[in-house]
Amino acid sequence: MKELGAVQDGERAVSSPRMSSASRVCRKCGAEIFADASEGLCTACLFESGLNFLADGSVAGGDDPGRDEGVVTPNRRKATRSEKPFADFGDYELLEVIGRGGQGVVYRARQKSLNRTVALKVIALGHWATDAHLKRFQREAEAAASLDHCGIVPIYEVGERDGSCYFSMKLVEGGQLDAVVKSATADSSCGERVPTPIRQAVELIVKVARTVHYAHEHGILHRDIKPGNILETESTVTRTLEVLGTPSYMAPEQALGDNNALNSATDVYGLGGVLYQLLTGHPPFAGGTTYETIKLLLDTEPRQPRLWNPKIDRDLSTICLKCLEKDPKRRYSSALALAEDLERWLKHEPILARHTGILTRGKKWVRRNPTGALLTVSLVALATAAAWIVWKTEFIRHPLTTGIAVLPFENLSDEREHEFFADGVQDDILTKLGKIADLKVISRTSVMQYRDKQDVRQIGNALQVSHVLEGTVRRSGGKVHINAQLVDTRTDASIWAEEYERDLNDVFAIETEVAQSIVGHLRANISAREKAAMQEWPTKDLVAYDLYVRARPLIEWGGVKPGTEKDLFQAVDLLNQAIARDSAFLLAYCWLARAHDTVYFQDVDRTPDRLELANSAITSALRLKPDSGEAHLALAVHLYWGYFDYDRARPELAIAQRTLPNNPRISFFSALIDHRQGRWPNAVHSLKRASELDPRNAFILNALSVNYYFVRAYQQCGDAKDRVLAFEPNDVRTRLERAGLEIPWRGDIRPFRALIERILADDPAQAETPEMKDALFNLAYLERDAVAAGRAVAALPEKNSFNDDFGYGRAFWTGLVARMKGDPAAAHAAFGIARAEQEQLARARPDFGTFLSGLGLIDAGRRPAGGGTYASRKRLARRPGDCLQPGIDLRVDRGTRLGH
Repeated sequence: MKELGAVQDGERAVSSPRMSSASRVCRKCGAEIFADASEGLCTACLFESGLNFLADGSVAGGDDPGRDEGVVTPNRRKATRSEKPFADFGDYELLEVIGRGGQGVVYRARQKSLNRTVALKVIALGHWATDAHLKRFQREAEAAASLDHCGIVPIYEVGERDGSCYFSMKLVEGGQLDAVVKSATADSSCGERVPTPIRQAVELIVKVARTVHYAHEHGILHRDIKPGNILETESTVTRTLEVLGTPSYMAPEQALGDNNALNSATDVYGLGGVLYQLLTGHPPFAGGTTYETIKLLLDTEPRQPRLWNPKIDRDLSTICLKCLEKDPKRRYSSALALAEDLERWLKHEPILARHTGILTRGKKWVRRNPTGALLTVSLVALATAAAWIVWKTEFIRHPLTTGIAVLPFENLSDEREHEFFADGVQDDILTKLGKIADLKVISRTSVMQYRDKQDVRQIGNALQVSHVLEGTVRRSGGKVHINAQLVDTRTDASIWAEEYERDLNDVFAIETEVAQSIVGHLRANISAREKAAMQEWPTKDLVAYDLYVRARPLIEWGGVKPGTEKDLFQAVDLLNQAIARDSAFLLAYCWLARAHDTVYFQDVDRTPDRLELANSAITSALRLKPDSGEAHLALAVHLYWGYFDYDRARPELAIAQRTLPNNPRISFFSALIDHRQGRWPNAVHSLKRASELDPRNAFILNALSVNYYFVRAYQQCGDAKDRVLAFEPNDVRTRLERAGLEIPWRGDIRPFRALIERILADDPAQAETPEMKDALFNLAYLERDAVAAGRAVAALPEKNSFNDDFGYGRAFWTGLVARMKGDPAAAHAAFGIARAEQEQLARARPDFGTFLSGLGLIDAGRRPAGGGTYASRKRLARRPGDCLQPGIDLRVDRGTRLGH
């Protein structure tokens, strides 16, 4: 286990230059620790002890208003004096846990060298901390410590110990603003939300805004302004160092994950959100889940504050809503400008903020000119009626919708081998049209499903396009005959048709003419660059092009299924042959790189040599055309699949987007990166765009359902699954996943059970498929049927059961059944076998966080219920997104299983 850094039972000990004094091991997990480590515990286990100490209620309950930062309320101070110190952390004697945020634990501590009481915040990066983490922490902490303002909690010391960052700050003897809000609500007779007195709220925000402006002048954004970060007694703003924002008070640009767009206006939005909360007793946006809240703040406007609290006057409501504008440019230019406008309101002076919307001005004008308003409305109604009549007639032709699907061309040649040639004609026309940004062009994956279907109205509805291009191809000797026709899917009328009969070598010229005719008839705007791209030929060697067209279907969307590995190597061989015939065949290089990357990523041949083959193909493509969108897309996928280098892959996708506006793979991989980096709204947006361009691609829709599932948006998750079932109604896995969704969504197991019974009644052989074995185990486990669960496990292969992304073998599931039966000895033995198997996978793939997190879950199974959670979290910290594969796991939550 040397390659894994000595993976121990539930923890990972890592040798690091920063741990030069390590000469002991943690008595709890076996990790290396400092010689003077307190109580013989590593920092991680010390944190875990601190979390348990907080959770047991001996210091503070879960509703303690001082739980988030270095704040001690009067009740907490009284309890503190009776507590004994329970640990040391370097120069600090930890007295009690006074809070816990999303990033670490806050302790009330005594700094021994100066004999003073401080608030000590420890960021639990642990052994997975990198130099980049530590340098960034140090840089931001030093910037915060440089602030010298009466309204900002001073930072005393910044440091790092045992791979964990910490800083100490002044211990503020006061309470947080959200505690005041909660206290007022609790004291109300009916339990309703109670707003803060209006003038008091405004005076407070003025002080906070001026404090924030001071930080802005020193180049520091807060990025997490909320009631919980405002200490009401001293009007002090606290600051965390790696904030992500709080959804109800988060600016739209922050919710979208656009760090480049964050500026002082972002904090102005947060100030407006807190003002809104104080004035109304409600946050500006509040959904049932984080995802719903973010969706509300992105797509809707906040409710008028005066509807919550009629005592709020119009000017104050205007100030509040100006802060909450979606467009940062429409907010106050600075926190100081906000403070000054609020001070004008306090002095009963005219404010600068004004309603400037057309609707608002229109209402005022109508009130001042009722007669003129009536006349104007009558004229508008008459003009609208006249325009409708003209539009319905053909005096003025209305603009055409520009969505188009290029259907497979029918092969009329005597030889069936020429079907690939017909597909090549369709593909090149589709490729040329796909480079026109003013057109919506449906991807090849979706249109190929309509090879033999001719109902254009049905196709138009399914693909959401107004036009389709259909045609035929006949190849005979050295001649080619092509018939192309553009059809309006709304009327089934032919808009344009043309026949071409020329020498075979002119086929690419014909395809260019067809594409140009379509652009003209659809009245699409086309740039000079796009026009030049339409003129390009993929290759001048028809044999090379035929080899390329034969290779593409072997490596398009989807993963590698058992028995199909040979298809990948066949594709590699075909593409190498094409390149051997034409060394300037750029598309062949791009698809060759894709084939090699797929072989690598799908573990068919995960070797450095395979990556180098992909890299060589991409280098050749970029050498041929440095600005090629296809080449930059291939490079982005290579960086993503080959190196998990999401930050370098993202700009390559942006470059590819410039010349490939209709390529759904760009949006798809953008979504995967956002998914892995926690930008859920961005991921959903990109996947929606991908599904618009490729609406019958199950791979994209399944990825969309995964994003919805992880944010508990079950309705949208179900809708995505239903879209797959609309064109793949007999796919057993999708049917089981859709029925299984009802369990976490509505707590209803009946649809899942009924579907299993129905599938087995129709086809008993399904009982031997991995999907059904998975379903049978889940059903037995959910119903607490140990006998049935045991039968399901006995039927499993010894390794890679259920086709599981984590790679669990039969021993893991055997351990779960033993736990369900109440046999801890058998469970421990089974999980021991499972751990050895998982270690082999992790050793082979040390860069793959999924296998490491699997070790943590197995360790949890070997301990009492609830154990091992911290270890699993530690392993996921290596690469948090790696457990989020582009396939949906609708089985019982594994953590729930281990809790029994």
